[in-house]
Parts: sequence; structure tokens; C-alpha cells
Amino acid sequence: MVVGDVTTGTDVLVIGAGPAGYVAAIRAGQLDLDVTLVEKDAYGGTCLNYGCIPSKALITATDVAHEAATAEEMGIHADPAIDLAGMMDWKDSVVEQLTSGVEKLCKANGVSLLEGTARFADEHTVRVSHSGEGQGSETLEFEHAIVATGSRPIEIPGFDFSDEPVLDSRQALALESVPDSLVVVGAGYIGMELASVFAKLGTDVTVLEMLDSILPGYDDDLKRPVKARAGDLGIEFEFGYTASDWHGRDEDGIRVVAEPAERPAVDGGADAVADESLDLETEAVLVAVGREPVSDSLSLEEAGIETNDRGFIDTDSRARTNVEHVFAVGDVAGEPMLAHKGSAEGKTAAEVIAGDPAALDQQAIPAVVFTDPEIATVGMTEAEAEEAGFETATGTFPFRASGRALTTGCDDGFVKVVADEADGYLLGASIVGPEASELIAELGLAIELGATLEDVAATVHAHPTLSESVMEAAENALGHAIHTLNR
Repeated sequence: MVVGDVTTGTDVLVIGAGPAGYVAAIRAGQLDLDVTLVEKDAYGGTCLNYGCIPSKALITATDVAHEAATAEEMGIHADPAIDLAGMMDWKDSVVEQLTSGVEKLCKANGVSLLEGTARFADEHTVRVSHSGEGQGSETLEFEHAIVATGSRPIEIPGFDFSDEPVLDSRQALALESVPDSLVVVGAGYIGMELASVFAKLGTDVTVLEMLDSILPGYDDDLKRPVKARAGDLGIEFEFGYTASDWHGRDEDGIRVVAEPAERPAVDGGADAVADESLDLETEAVLVAVGREPVSDSLSLEEAGIETNDRGFIDTDSRARTNVEHVFAVGDVAGEPMLAHKGSAEGKTAAEVIAGDPAALDQQAIPAVVFTDPEIATVGMTEAEAEEAGFETATGTFPFRASGRALTTGCDDGFVKVVADEADGYLLGASIVGPEASELIAELGLAIELGATLEDVAATVHAHPTLSESVMEAAENALGHAIHTLNR
């Protein structure tokens, strides 16, 4: 302890107030534990302040403008004028409402809030440095700790986020003017979501991706409608390239240099995917190649907490690290890096600390990509189920056969369900199309409850709704769908 320090104690120390950390803190408070939540930036973390919420706000706003401008088929003729400052003000108001709500909920549940940066001093102590000149620091002793420090955008060589033309996702969501052109490095979910936002704002967008397709990890049939829609929006793709450098800042913008990506060859060497380098003129470049854990600033070694070679903190099904009284939740605890997974882990950690027999079940955690159209998955894919030894029964229902989808003007995509052929238990589902992010919840619940195809098919769904497509997909797997041909 440093002479002059103030030392306080707490039952549960939570480091990081994102969706994993603040949920853990609130749940621990509900369980009558003394809780201190330390946050160095903003309550709500990256998700509420700089990621999930602001990006979805801008996705919604640009969708409204784009739909109004392209609704001639419905007899609507409009040329919307986009006030970017007004759009950003609205987005910021949504963020402010949610983040202030987090702070109020924490206080209402007895959580002590502490602003600053925490570093471990030993396995039961942290030092919290307060920001601002002359603010000093204090020592905090704890019985249990929950690390929830989240993740940050990955920088690539040659592209420093401190350089004005180079943007990470946070900076892209706070631009004061719409760029005339934009190169997006990375065709993962962040890159594709923001590429669509800027394309709908009128930006000429080019996406660079080292692989040969968008959205790595998703089945081709899910990606196909998304890529087609991106093409309709004027988004151009350069596959098989990695961005290597940028140069030539002037009134015309910059030039981004991209080199052919190399992949492992059969003989153990490397093969180039593309033939020659690219030199792309653009006003700005958005680097969206993934995120990495924020674990290097915590002095974890002082507490004996171990990380893997990627910097993630490995945990068990009860969110415990290798140090039994220290837990890790959210992005810092590894894939899948999803806010709702982090929240579930936060609840689990709090309940384990309180002595409850809690554990995290990874079986029915959905994943959503808010592209146009949306993609959502839960449980196993057909390939994963077969690899696990199941004989599968599958069923699909196309949105073009859905009356409700047709009335919205959004009928691309389908619902697909995967079940165990022997007993009909639902194993997984995937959706690409309108409101996929909402529709996936029913299928997640079905998997969680051990429902069968018969259960889903026999559940009467309201008409006309998009959710009828879930029922019809289950009926299709059983061979008696009404509104699509059965296999």
C-alpha cells in the first residue's frame, strides 16, 4: 500500500461496466452482496456507447432513408434529405438514455460506482487510478473479482487509428460529414454493417477482404442474399487482398495500397490469392478486421491470472479463471464475442459467487449480423450436427412465400431449421431475411426447452406475420408445409 492511500474493501469487485460487467454488478447487488463497479470510460461500455447501440441506430436511420427513396413500387416517390448532424444527435440521445439508465440501475441495486483504471496489486487487491490531474489513486481489497474489460478494435500495420483518414468503428460512428468514398478493410460483421450504412448515405464503398467471401464462418446460402443486396447498393468488393499501407494525403483524399493475400498451400508453402497489388483512391479508410481483448493493462500476473496466446482469459462453465475467486466475463473471456453472451456470463459469475449452483449453457446462444438483410443463427448448423453424429432432418421456408414479407417489400432470404431425425428434437436454426434478429428468439427458446419439430409446427402462429415462416420451416422438415413445396 502506498503511504497516504485510502483503502476500502468490497465483497465483489467488477472491473468494466459494459454489458457483461454492469449486469454482473447488478445481479450481485440483487443477491445482497457488497459490490463495487470500476469503469474508466463510460457506463455501458463499448456496446452501448461506441458499438452495438449507435451502429444499430444509424442502421435504422439509413434504412428509413433508403426505403423511402426506393419505394416507387409501392407508389411512393421521395427524395429524402439527410441531415447527418441531426441523425447523429438522435443516435447520441439514444445512447445517453441507455447509459444514464445503466448508472441509475446500478445505484438502485446498491452497487458502488468508482471511476478510474484498475490494476491488480495481488490476488485480493487492486489499485484504482483516477483520471484527471491531481485525482490520485486508491487501493481496493476484494473477496471476489469479476474482470469485464471487454475488447478493442485490432490495428493493422501501416494503419494507425490516430491518423485522421484511418478510422476504427468508433470513429466511423461519430463522423461529422459523410465521406464521398470509403475503403473498408474487412468483410466481417462490423465491416459489412458499416459498409451498408455508408452506402445508404451515398458514399462510394469498396470492401477489401483477404478471404474469398464476406462474413467468414457463415454458410454460403446465408451470405448470398447479403452480398447481392450489397451489390445493389453499389458496394464493390476486392477479395483476396490485404491492406498494406496508405499514402498521398491531399485535397483528393488518400490512396490505399492492397497486396495479394497469401494462404497456406497444400505443400506447406503459401499461394497468393490475387495476381497484382491495388492502389485505391479514397477519402477515408475504415479498418474492421476484428477485435482483441483488453487484458494487457490489468497487471493480471500480479494476481496469478493466466491468459492464452491471444490475450483472452480462459474460464470454465462457471466463469472462473485459474484463480478460483477471480472470474472473467464478456469479450475478455473469449469467443463468441457477443454482448448477450457476456451478460449471461455476468449473471452466472454473480450467482456462483453468491453460492448458487449456476453454470453457463452455450447451446442456445444466438448470433446476429445486422446487415441488409439480417442474418441470425442459433445452435448447430446442419454440418455441425452431422459432424456431431446426428442424422439430420432439415426444413426451409422462403420469405418470398410469406404474405407478411411481401407486404413489407423485403422478401429475400429464408428460415432453416435443423433437427435430429430420430426424435425430432430441434438442434439449430438459421435465418437470413427481414427481422431475423427478432425471429431467432423463438428458435433459441425451442432449443433451450428441448422442443421438437412437432412442437414448433403445432404452435399456432398469428397471421399474417413473419413468425409464420418458423412454423412453416418446421412443417417443411416434417413433410407437410402448406405454403411451400415439401422435399
